[in-house]
Amino acid sequence: MSTKLTTELLHRLSVQYGNAFYLLEPENFEQNYKELSAAFRSYYPKFNIAYSYKTNYTPKLVKMVDSLGGYAEVVSEMELDIALQAGVEAKRIIWNGPIKNERKVAELLLSGGTVNMDSIYEIENIRKTACEHPRHILNIGIRLNYDVGDGVLSRFGFDVDGKDFDAALRLIAATPNLHLMNLQAHFAKRSPEFWMARAKGMLKAYDRVVAEYGLKPERLDIGGGIYGKMPQSLCSQLGIGHVTYEDYASKSAKLFEDRFGNDPDAPILFIEPGSAVAGDCMRFVCRIETIKTVRGKWIATATGSQHNISMNRINPPMEVFPGGAERGYVENCDIVGFTCMEGDVLQKDYSGILGVGDYVVIGNCGSYSLVMKPPFILPNFPVLDITGKGVEVIKRTETYDDLFRTFSF
Repeated sequence: MSTKLTTELLHRLSVQYGNAFYLLEPENFEQNYKELSAAFRSYYPKFNIAYSYKTNYTPKLVKMVDSLGGYAEVVSEMELDIALQAGVEAKRIIWNGPIKNERKVAELLLSGGTVNMDSIYEIENIRKTACEHPRHILNIGIRLNYDVGDGVLSRFGFDVDGKDFDAALRLIAATPNLHLMNLQAHFAKRSPEFWMARAKGMLKAYDRVVAEYGLKPERLDIGGGIYGKMPQSLCSQLGIGHVTYEDYASKSAKLFEDRFGNDPDAPILFIEPGSAVAGDCMRFVCRIETIKTVRGKWIATATGSQHNISMNRINPPMEVFPGGAERGYVENCDIVGFTCMEGDVLQKDYSGILGVGDYVVIGNCGSYSLVMKPPFILPNFPVLDITGKGVEVIKRTETYDDLFRTFSF
């Protein structure tokens, strides 16, 4: 449940923290996490979540995942360091991604973490680490690439029908202290209709790996790509109907239950959600600075940018709160950002009462907003948690020094 906002509350926050800021709502995140877990566990109890750090790596959120028993799914050494700094045990970290720092890979493997290989080029460095540390069991995984009928030729992972997949499995089987912990796959399309094909492809690969190579992965990970909770206005613009966590679970987890039943040696089913849990856990607040007409078109400029919300060419969920100045009716007004880019539009063709100083509150921007905001024209804004008794500063305002200390003048 989102915190109820008022003009008075927004005024107080604006005076102290500036005319643009994010509002973090961790209770939404936690509720989403628990509901998603429950939906999948209702079909297949041996289930867990590896949260996608790239979606929103706010430390408070990733610590919450850890406290709820979830894993960290990271795709870079930076995200790996975030997980470790947040107190996540190495054994609860899964590293995906096409490019990896070899030294950090070795460190994670030797600490008990799991590294999913994306291509055959990774195997020799991993085998080198294994040979140098014969008493360490290194947990590795293989990212799979197979057709799920979504019309996308993914660039990630091993073609399950290719020679590199066979070569990698043979090298793993021939290296005594390499343990094939994971089979993993991820596909871009978010529609639940493709999740049955995900599950079937993963189970087919698992059976083949067991039968042909004598390897028995402990985890089968079918990735992320799940729609989170959003208002109907957003669903309509995205061209989707009402989608629930149950829609995904029934089309995938049920197949694992049918295949393994109550087998005590059955693998754990993993998914890697990001937007599904983080999408509605953050709102962005900015203020209207100017209002004008240009050749008959209303234009209102705000202290935020499209870069702050990561929703392009759609009108995000938005509320307007009065800010104190004279207000009037505007029709088909484009609310635009502070940047010098013509396409920086936060809301197109807004009709309603608006005034300079008004607060614009944009919802459902917890996914890929904070983490993808570039240092373009302005540093990023603070992140505040107002769900408790006071205001918790999750991230302070970025400064000039934060951005330019790495440059040489």
